[in-house]
Amino acid sequence: MREPTMVVDMDSTATSAAVSPPPLPPQALLERLKDYGQEDAFALWDELSPEERDFLVKDIENLDLPRIDRIVRCSFRSQALPVAAIEPVPEQNVSSVEERTMEERERWWNMGLKAISKGKLAVLLLSGGQGTRLGSSDPKGCFNIGLPSGKSLFQLQAERILCVQRLAAQATSEGTGSGGSESIHWYIMTSPFTDDTTRKFFESHKYFGLEADQVTFFQQGTIPCVSKDGRFVMETPYKVAKSPDGNGGVYSALKYSKLLEDMAMRGIKYVDCYGVDNALVRVADPTFLGYFIDKGAAAAAKVVRKAYPQEKVGVFVRRGKGGPLTVVEYSELDSSLASAINQSTGRLRFCWSNLLVDDNFLLAAIVSYYWIFTRVSYHLAEKKIPSIHGYTMGYKLEQFIFDAFPYAPSTALFEVLREEEFAPVKNANGSNYDTPDSARLLVLRLHTRWVVAAGGFLTHSVPLYATGVEVSPLCSYTGENLEAICRGRTFHAPCEIAF
Repeated sequence: MREPTMVVDMDSTATSAAVSPPPLPPQALLERLKDYGQEDAFALWDELSPEERDFLVKDIENLDLPRIDRIVRCSFRSQALPVAAIEPVPEQNVSSVEERTMEERERWWNMGLKAISKGKLAVLLLSGGQGTRLGSSDPKGCFNIGLPSGKSLFQLQAERILCVQRLAAQATSEGTGSGGSESIHWYIMTSPFTDDTTRKFFESHKYFGLEADQVTFFQQGTIPCVSKDGRFVMETPYKVAKSPDGNGGVYSALKYSKLLEDMAMRGIKYVDCYGVDNALVRVADPTFLGYFIDKGAAAAAKVVRKAYPQEKVGVFVRRGKGGPLTVVEYSELDSSLASAINQSTGRLRFCWSNLLVDDNFLLAAIVSYYWIFTRVSYHLAEKKIPSIHGYTMGYKLEQFIFDAFPYAPSTALFEVLREEEFAPVKNANGSNYDTPDSARLLVLRLHTRWVVAAGGFLTHSVPLYATGVEVSPLCSYTGENLEAICRGRTFHAPCEIAF
């Protein structure tokens, strides 16, 4: 019987022999991932191109796996613990508006200006977030809220720094008969998502009148996003999803950027830290600085009274009987406690709203807190996270700047008025609160009161409640020195009053 004939394609055979199976993931790296239950990061390895495999390996190698594992475990464990008992903040811890005299405010103002003139104050801006909720992919500080001047939040803040520098120089000249004053150094914390755009924005606007060498940019860290079982969320088959580590990441960012040494070299003793998204923030506030120095506290924060029990703001409390000051998020505060009334005052028992992210925070001896603070757990923020499966629910891990307060030897609270210092810019126009439109009106109404108090008059082409005048920060910081510009003059609103 004839053997069956076999036809063979020699070219095809040669090609098949030349194809080798994809290389395996680096064994040592895979074993490290297995040690921490994160080996799924290599689940789609076989489907990746050589370039994508290289990217994934470098991405994983750049992660501090032991530290991240510790953070994730501690954060999940902390979330499961019951909230500790809390007490209201004692009245003696708060400098309330109604208790302060004009003499005290003037004394604090002068003390603050004196320290600023000697170069003892630095300003630290937390600006790592993008304006996604505002409908913009740019850093929040680039946002124009629609003021007559068209100025961005960055420009408003830069010009307030320039104004305080001028006031400090004038005060020094009047007190000593000689001019001259140190500049205020501005440290700006960005994130990998905002750093390049922020730097270019400042360069293109020539630092808004500041000297380029008095502005220092540095980046906060990022941390992997995790699923509800603690595993890394993969943004793409070759990239771990990451997010900024929260504004509390400023401590480690300052440490690793060696900016604490930079501050010491410059003779800086006080740090004024604030969030970018407040159109009325009083950057480098001399009165607050003077109060802080006079009080002799290790830390101080500005607060406002809660507007109503359900307002979505964190509040200052004492943890446990006689415990340290800390902040409880609104989501952690039981509704009965949020509504509780102090019978002697008729006010809410837990009334001091935390504005640290939106306002000022002064911290002395920041180095001493760092090593303690890096050990505390992170907050788990449940978010929709972009992943290889579309948007998936998971956790972003964040630290908050106020988490360090319990470790401060002493903390003082300084009440301010909402209508004078708080115009948050968080949500797009059309939302119910904290929009560019609402912030713009708060600015215009405050500045209108300044102009009227200085003897000026206004006319309006639109309803009064929807308009007003804008006073350039280069003209006035808190409404001072406007008489020469405004007295007897009529301004047609909306408009900007500038030199």
